[in-house]
Amino acid sequence: MRETRRALAETLSRIGSLIGDGRSRDDVLDVEQLSNESGVPRDVVRMLLDGEEPPAEDVTDRIVRRIVHLRETRLRPDGTRHSYDEIAASYGASRASLSNLVNSRRKTPSPQAPSSQTPSRQALSQQVSSEQVPSQQTGERRPARSGGPLASTQAGIETFFFGQPNGWLSAEPQASLDNALQSVLHGLEGEAADPMARLRNTHGLRELAARAPQLAEEELQLVTDWIDTILQRRNAQRVRGTESDSSHTEGH
Repeated sequence: MRETRRALAETLSRIGSLIGDGRSRDDVLDVEQLSNESGVPRDVVRMLLDGEEPPAEDVTDRIVRRIVHLRETRLRPDGTRHSYDEIAASYGASRASLSNLVNSRRKTPSPQAPSSQTPSRQALSQQVSSEQVPSQQTGERRPARSGGPLASTQAGIETFFFGQPNGWLSAEPQASLDNALQSVLHGLEGEAADPMARLRNTHGLRELAARAPQLAEEELQLVTDWIDTILQRRNAQRVRGTESDSSHTEGH
């Protein structure tokens, strides 16, 4: 798998090359949405978009923080959060085991020195250290070692929210953001192949209509002719495509 920092840099570079005139990166990258999709805090998303290194984070803290994030952002159809009972029962665990994991990490500071850890935090840290976590070199998104207590919790929660274990809870911030950016990248690539989509998103037909009174009559006519030319070209392409399909059908 591509090294996470390089992969993210390549994605951002590609997005930058596709934005085009009339728009900035802020116009196409919604920090709030990217944070919701990736599980990366908004301030860290901004840091990564600016090419900065994210702050260090304990892997178990990251997993727990993202469990909380999933409950707050992936809601039931009625707008309420999924209960710990509901989530834990889906993979055969108890509510107490899941809530204790979350509460022990949320209530305990994240000290740098091991001596300041509480017993429950030490136990969790030992649990994480004995399991396989995403490689710092490759950024590979994978659950902890099969059979580990935290690994089964991670796999169960990911299956509950995503349908299968996918490493979302433990993935490094760079990998998480890069994955969330793929939908933006694909959208821009689609625009690049569609002149009308690019026109709508780069200039905005509504914006053009709103600014029409500011244009001189000759300028407004140029814009109208430009749009008409594009529409006529597209219609002609559709007609040729229809005729081609019809001829092919008659030939059979």
